[in-house]
Amino acid sequence: MSIARALGAAIRDGSSPRIKAMLEPTSHQPESRPAPRGARWSFGLSAKLLALTVAVVAMAEIAVLVPTIANYRIAWLSDRLAAARTAALVLDAAPQEGISPDLTRQLLESVGAKVIVVKREDTRRLLAASDMPPMANVHIDMRETTLWTAVHDAFDTLTAPDGRILRVVGDPPRGADFIEIVLSGTPLRAALLRFAATVLLVSLAVAVAAGVLVYVSLNWLFVRPMRRLTERISAFRENPEDASRIIVPSGRSDEIGTAEEALEEMQLELSQTLHQKSHLAALGLAVSKINHDLRNLLSSAQLLSDRLATVPDPTVQRFAPKLLAALDRAITYCEQTLSYGRAKEPLPERRDVALAHLFDEVRETLGLQSGSGIGWVVDIERGLMADADPDQLFRVILNIARNAVQALEVRAPVDPERDQIRIKARRKGAVVEIEMGDTGPGIPAARREHLFEAFVSSARRGGTGLGLPIADELVRAHGGEIRLLDTQVGTTFRITIPDQPESRHHRRERIRA
Repeated sequence: MSIARALGAAIRDGSSPRIKAMLEPTSHQPESRPAPRGARWSFGLSAKLLALTVAVVAMAEIAVLVPTIANYRIAWLSDRLAAARTAALVLDAAPQEGISPDLTRQLLESVGAKVIVVKREDTRRLLAASDMPPMANVHIDMRETTLWTAVHDAFDTLTAPDGRILRVVGDPPRGADFIEIVLSGTPLRAALLRFAATVLLVSLAVAVAAGVLVYVSLNWLFVRPMRRLTERISAFRENPEDASRIIVPSGRSDEIGTAEEALEEMQLELSQTLHQKSHLAALGLAVSKINHDLRNLLSSAQLLSDRLATVPDPTVQRFAPKLLAALDRAITYCEQTLSYGRAKEPLPERRDVALAHLFDEVRETLGLQSGSGIGWVVDIERGLMADADPDQLFRVILNIARNAVQALEVRAPVDPERDQIRIKARRKGAVVEIEMGDTGPGIPAARREHLFEAFVSSARRGGTGLGLPIADELVRAHGGEIRLLDTQVGTTFRITIPDQPESRHHRRERIRA
């Protein structure tokens, strides 16, 4: 597998469907897309808001209109009874048979009644235009009117036919039992219809005005900011890598302002992630063009360096090891990139691994024999075995140990008493714990949050930043964990490797035996 294919596979495997679509070829014809839902949603919301506001205000006005019409009817009838009481005073002042027909007609017209009756004790005083008063169709007692009966009678009046005769009884003048009038219901119905129409038109006008005012206010306070949010989201969706499409918060202190700030933060993180993925894709494409030649050059350089190492010239013998180390380092970086770039690491082929022997192999690989200048201190339980893939666990220990060596070499010249790599390993039940530390300068606080992120955690110039991410991936494949410990000196990592259930059973059986 080439480096380019490895990086491309890593990008495609670890990316979201959106990023995959960005990295796939775009030679096919673009599909027709509907209009942005944000605009349709905003317009629909505005129209619904206006209709809802008008409807609610209209219902409120109607709720006020009904008792208003009922009160107008009561007031109209009360005015007629008040006029009738005034006429009753004339009746009391005039002799029993001393009211002329003209005065009778004028009094009835002022009241709007056909008959006025005042009852006092056992006598009735009648004021009528003819000897045969009309028969009443409806009897109304104003002394026992409630809200419900007033509303019911108001609607009954509005729907009644013309020509209906009403008999209305009300509170009498002083000294009388009651007063009643007989009148036509047509003028009352006509007045009530005019009043209801006027009030209804005014109510509708107020409802529309209030609805428009509330709509404009809500549209300015909520709909416009929400439309702005949807437009910015739609624009960012079209090109997430364009930083100019990231929303700029308006500075509001309410929930919409909070949503804008959260959207800005999310878009910034997504844009940065897409930029990083794009850079990796570009890196994979660039490396794919030079990978073949690079491998040939490295192979040729290795062959030449091997031949140079056999030349007895002192100068060649002096520089040959450095050349070999540089080539080994370059080859190692390529191998790490290839390893990390694979779509998926193979599953661990687990078996019992002697940790003491594994640590010795890592030490020999790093060239830390006696006299190397870096101390190698191992504290391990005798015969300790770990249930792990030996090759993958070797890579984990090697990556962490190499980082420790690089950190200690910064303080050259190194001193084995001061600059040491310390390893402790022990078993806790079904879990093996390995602590690997160094006495170097430690890891800065700013880098601790990105230790296990690829290509960003390297502190050494020219480093790939893949050692710890690869180690973390391999340890998690074993169901374990790698964690940075808080220590006062240097850097210490704790690796936990739990046994497989089958291995735990066999180990318990061996312990019992």
